Amino acid sequence: MRDFIYAEMMVHVPMCTSKEAKDVLIISDDAQKLSAEGARHQEANLKVIRCSLDEISALDDASFDVVISEMGQDAAFFSHVNRVLKKDAQFVTTHPSLDKVEENKSLMIMLKKYFKIIMPYNIGNGATAILASKEYHPTADINLQRADMIDGLQYYNSDIHPAAFAMGNYIRKEYLGIIKN
Repeated sequence: MRDFIYAEMMVHVPMCTSKEAKDVLIISDDAQKLSAEGARHQEANLKVIRCSLDEISALDDASFDVVISEMGQDAAFFSHVNRVLKKDAQFVTTHPSLDKVEENKSLMIMLKKYFKIIMPYNIGNGATAILASKEYHPTADINLQRADMIDGLQYYNSDIHPAAFAMGNYIRKEYLGIIKN
């Protein structure tokens, strides 16, 4: 997979869904490409940490508009992420292939405790991420001006954004009642 597609989709989808993506947390062991994409949003204050509950628990409550995570998928991790998110925030995480239905259902059920909207989306080469939102819908509430004003992108744009959420019927049927949109 082209690395730029992955990084652009992991960062710009939640940041262009957020009303104001000012405070952004990236949780990764190798956040260089994600940080570079986040820096394209000049209004954003980026913070990068490795995934440890100690680092997350040290963060202030309700301090982030967007959290982008490549790591951690257990109940304690999600509880801490929820605590640091603002009331209308977005959270994006990597996850097992949608073909691993039971693993993903467990993950999405944990996320349902904290988020109104939980939707997988395509991030290139058949891979998907999960966007979980406390308030804004990723296809209905996309900030079109922000999405089209990001300079230097190779893949992401305001047409790709909603199209990334299109899923085949077999996915919809398999995850019926689990995906919240």
